[in-house]
Amino acid sequence: MKRFTRIAMRFLLMLENVVNKLINRLAIPYDGGVHVKHRLMRYHDFFVDRIAPGERVLDIGCGYGAVAYSLAMRAGALVTGVDLNEANVEKARSKFHHPNLTFVHGDARTNLPAGPWDVLVLSNILEHIDRRVPFLTGLQQGLHPSRMLIRVPMIDRDWRVPLRAELGMFHFGDPTHFTEYTAESFEKELIEAGLTIRHVQYNWGEIWAEVMPAQFSGALS
Repeated sequence: MKRFTRIAMRFLLMLENVVNKLINRLAIPYDGGVHVKHRLMRYHDFFVDRIAPGERVLDIGCGYGAVAYSLAMRAGALVTGVDLNEANVEKARSKFHHPNLTFVHGDARTNLPAGPWDVLVLSNILEHIDRRVPFLTGLQQGLHPSRMLIRVPMIDRDWRVPLRAELGMFHFGDPTHFTEYTAESFEKELIEAGLTIRHVQYNWGEIWAEVMPAQFSGALS
């Protein structure tokens, strides 16, 4: 009986993956070309509220540009969005227009626009990087931001995540993820990278954090 139950659970969870992919695909045209999660989760607000007019912002892994556009339009920032996928960059350029907004093609690990930058935005990006501590250290050394705004998925967001692992299934939310976080593992990784958490909140099974290099943190204390 238990063996049958395990097989049935694996089948249903695989079916759930297929259904979720279809839902996510339809969620973009459903809301006029921007995934409906942007509107319902309101995570743009987290970034907008922490950026001042005129600040120079680099949105790393900007996708098709929705967050970058919000930062230019609502926060009044000078924003450059960079993405590895050229199709995303072209879509962003065609969909979002603002005098303070630029989109460029580049690899976050090797080819980012030269600064200086006041703020780096990494919205659902870190989990796609395999060597994250060197990556974060390199961003600080090469771009000299005063702070970073980071959004990452939590691995303990739902009971089905450890169930998938228990059943021998891939249990991250996306096959391109190298990691997903607990509050403790996120803080540990930032400390290793020489970053300090200035503000953190947990929403929708995600971590949203404002972090800064240690030298800036010391200046505020």
